[in-house]
Amino acid sequence: MNNIQIRKCLESEIDITGEFYDRVVRWLDNSVNYPRWISHVYPSAETVKAMTKEGAQYICTVVEKIIGAFALNTNPQGCYWKGQWKNPLPDGSYMVLHALATDPDIHRHGLGSEIIHFCIDKAKSQGYKAIRLDVVPNNYPARILFEKNGFTYAGDVDLELKIGNIPYFSLYELNW
Repeated sequence: MNNIQIRKCLESEIDITGEFYDRVVRWLDNSVNYPRWISHVYPSAETVKAMTKEGAQYICTVVEKIIGAFALNTNPQGCYWKGQWKNPLPDGSYMVLHALATDPDIHRHGLGSEIIHFCIDKAKSQGYKAIRLDVVPNNYPARILFEKNGFTYAGDVDLELKIGNIPYFSLYELNW
């Protein structure tokens, strides 16, 4: 993909980033909603607003059009200590990738991998030792993407997030 810019989301872009996520969720609802995202709930303008204020929300653009979004921070947002991690690390020594979404019109064109490599470079340059993440166990497209990019499975666990339709999450890690 050419001319892609990956950068932090600005406060003035919260609403359009929320709309981007809503469009992705509508598309998922009309095909297969592997991540079990819920429109206007997660991810949403409210979650984008919180992540933007934290400095963790990123967007991918081509000529000012949002074609991807994700959050990257050090907050696992759940009981990651339950994972079967190959490299036990204390909280704060790894980054966590959340809510990675790409424009349905350009699926399978490498943007997901480009985002992952951006996150790896960012985490390494800031001295973190790994990236971790969680996915719904039957989110096969995400699992394939992460495994293709070097992530290893670290077990299915109850993160105690109390999300009724998602009792367990599959954990993944990439250590260096």
